[in-house]
Amino acid sequence: MLEINNLHVRAGNKEILRGLSLRVGKGEIHVILGPNGSGKSTLMNVILGHPKYELTDGTIFFEGEDLTALKTFERARRGIFLSFQTPEEIPGITVENMLRTSKQALTGEKLKILKFHKELLATMSELQIPPEYANRYMNVGFSGGEKKRNEILQLLTLNPKLALLDETDSGLDVDAVEIVSSGVAKFHNAENSCVIITHNAQILKHLPVTHAHVLLNGRIVTSGGAELVAEVSEHGYAQFEVTP
Repeated sequence: MLEINNLHVRAGNKEILRGLSLRVGKGEIHVILGPNGSGKSTLMNVILGHPKYELTDGTIFFEGEDLTALKTFERARRGIFLSFQTPEEIPGITVENMLRTSKQALTGEKLKILKFHKELLATMSELQIPPEYANRYMNVGFSGGEKKRNEILQLLTLNPKLALLDETDSGLDVDAVEIVSSGVAKFHNAENSCVIITHNAQILKHLPVTHAHVLLNGRIVTSGGAELVAEVSEHGYAQFEVTP
């Protein structure tokens, strides 16, 4: 589904990613681990085409298509979704209008308002989001946990092919992490894929992690299965040799 080869990326004069390669197959869940500043969020943003970052070498293919020349909205319409580490507030646009408009842009079909509203409220209930939040402006006045649950609401509503989750669990209490984790588990199936950045293995509790990678100094220095997550949690990153 996703194939990244020898990716080199810079922001301004600073090189952040230095020859990163990654392959994500359909139905897989990949976890990206690494300390702050290692390039994890940069990788997520580059996959979706953030203009802040310059791709100086390498390629990104999604379902066999080269994404390099595509703008962010074109990549999103291909089926790529990014859950932000710090979700933005959007005054003037309600949660329901934002999601219905986004869904119509993805499908190219006009949605029936009442049917969409009923399905949205059902999903909100599962995520323990009060129904009145559907009429509130997107993330405006939401707590940190409410913003993160709203990200999962978007994920379940838009149902992308590839979900990029950038520390969706950060700043959440134990109960909120459980809700978010269950939401991601409900999304995932054999036809889609997830790439998850996390510092908290709790969000992986309900997820069948297939691959884990340690990213240090702009490169993936080691990869493994779910056992690598437990190893890093216990021993940290000092065990992995990093070449400047």
